[in-house]
Amino acid sequence: MFTKIFRPLLTFCYLFNTFAAVFTVSSNTLAQTTGAKCPLPALSRFSRHTVSSGETLESIAQVYNLTPKTILTMNPGLQSPIKAGNQILIPPYNGIIVEVPPSMTWRDIAKQYKIRADVLFEINGCQKNPRLVFVPQSKRPDITRTQPPSPNSTPSRFAGYPLASTGKVVLSYGWQTNTKTGEVFFHSGIDLLAPLGTSVLAIGEGTVAFAGEQGTYGNLVIINHGQGIQTRYAQLETIKVAVGQQVQQGEILGTVGATGKPTSPQPHLHFEVRTSSDLGWVAKNPQDYLK
Repeated sequence: MFTKIFRPLLTFCYLFNTFAAVFTVSSNTLAQTTGAKCPLPALSRFSRHTVSSGETLESIAQVYNLTPKTILTMNPGLQSPIKAGNQILIPPYNGIIVEVPPSMTWRDIAKQYKIRADVLFEINGCQKNPRLVFVPQSKRPDITRTQPPSPNSTPSRFAGYPLASTGKVVLSYGWQTNTKTGEVFFHSGIDLLAPLGTSVLAIGEGTVAFAGEQGTYGNLVIINHGQGIQTRYAQLETIKVAVGQQVQQGEILGTVGATGKPTSPQPHLHFEVRTSSDLGWVAKNPQDYLK
């Protein structure tokens, strides 16, 4: 039984050398392994920083909103005080690189490091069987538990609904299994059954943050509602709003379509609710936010 996923010192040197090869992979190769609904894998988003005269480990960490420990972990040969001209790897978040044995699943890794499995999955680009993964960490006890806007720590329910009438949920939020291939995948929203051309409505007032084509999402509208809550309306046939536009509850955003790569065969609206966190916009169960 595998008991230590990440082994420091000697093992890290091996991981670091392997990661160096991963870091140099072309963006074309990365694009083939990353779903459009996910960000690029964290391991492909490292940058390089050239140390300037007068800079310290602490000052560089502050610039990138990282801890000095994270920078040292990602640069095992780095010595303090650091010298001008040194090049150091900068990760997108605080965290560690973990070597994954074939027997481990996303749930296993998430349980060991006390992080939500779907967040870990998305941070690593929704890859099926990665050899190395980036496990984000934070000074706070749980980086994935964002504070909901309501004072009683329960999800704020919107008064509106994304369709004029309640639609049947044909694919729910969470981990799903493709009945044809047996592949397990994470569904970041819910698919609401509706005829093509049905009006799609804003569930609450907010500002249009995105309106356009977005990979497997197809035609997508994103609304920021404030208080760290965002909604997404995907696979639309038409879009009737523009970025920066203020919308009210019940305002038409577009119409139901079949653009992108729908996960359900019947015509439907793919609807998501996300909340702001250290790692960006984290998917939540939309049914917790709908009346």
